[in-house]
Amino acid sequence: MGTVILVASIIIWALGYFPRDASGSRDYASREQSYIGKLGHAIEPIIRPLGFDWKMGVSILSGLAAKEIVVSTMGVLYNGGAGNDNNDGSLISNLRNQESFTPLVALCFMLFVLIYFPCIAVIAAIKKESSWKWALFTMAYTTGLAWVVTFGVYQIGSFFI
Repeated sequence: MGTVILVASIIIWALGYFPRDASGSRDYASREQSYIGKLGHAIEPIIRPLGFDWKMGVSILSGLAAKEIVVSTMGVLYNGGAGNDNNDGSLISNLRNQESFTPLVALCFMLFVLIYFPCIAVIAAIKKESSWKWALFTMAYTTGLAWVVTFGVYQIGSFFI
């Protein structure tokens, strides 16, 4: 699985790095204009009711290959570990400094990732053991269930906070 995570992290980095602007800056605004930013903004209307921003949406999409990739994608998008060693908690610090990443949103994000679409390997195993019909049902059901549960928790939590 380490190879899959490495390759997926490189792809996420490349999608966040290109296309380069004329000045060559890689600030927040240019990351939003990258391929990954455009993809994240495209799915944002679906995930905004859950309290998620476009970066969290991209992390969820990348988790389709393997759920472990969700964290590495967040590290790339939130610049975790940029120029630092791995033990300094820079991803945690960067997430705490985000206005949109509240404790309620963090709980909802963990719930969603726990419940939604199992990785591609699981879907392939379901297809092999039964059929494409069950594999597609599993994908739709788990993702729909994750959305409904997370929506409920976020909306109820928002009411009390």
